[in-house]
Amino acid sequence: MVAGIMMLAPSCKEKKQSNDIIATKYVPKKLQGPISMPVDVRTNDVAWMGKNYHVSITRMAVDSLPMVKDDIGQQYVDNKITLSIMRSDSTLFMKKVFTKASFASYLDENYRKKAVLGSMIFNEVDGSELEFAVTVSLPDSEDEFIPLQLTVNSQGGISIERDTDLDTSGIDNDSASRNDDDTDRDDD
Repeated sequence: MVAGIMMLAPSCKEKKQSNDIIATKYVPKKLQGPISMPVDVRTNDVAWMGKNYHVSITRMAVDSLPMVKDDIGQQYVDNKITLSIMRSDSTLFMKKVFTKASFASYLDENYRKKAVLGSMIFNEVDGSELEFAVTVSLPDSEDEFIPLQLTVNSQGGISIERDTDLDTSGIDNDSASRNDDDTDRDDD
């Protein structure tokens, strides 16, 4: 029995500690080719000023627009959004194509360089105006965007202002709203 205890004694000896530090190696995210948002088409039938209209909003990535890069260098294709408003007799009331440049005066430098034109949705009829919500967003982020309100009046004129109902960063709160009269419209 003493021999058994003697045999266990060497195994109870304290092990020598190593000064080696074991750490996991940071592996950077592998960059992909330019990433595009999918085509998005939204339509609404709207009663406006006593008549019916069909509103169509189409977002699509456009390779010819300047690409944007995130903080790690991943490239993203920017989008254009086409807003079409048709009368009930299928004649065109107005059609306008928007890019991020259409909203540049509402963006800070970071959003001008790193954001894409994210979305436009029909919001509501407000008297003689149609209201739309627009976002310019950082790619792959649901939380980082600048909300804007775009309004179309009964003559096809467009005005844009920042949407102050949401608390966001990156907006110059002293910007005044701007009217954009370079609208393609057909008043026939």
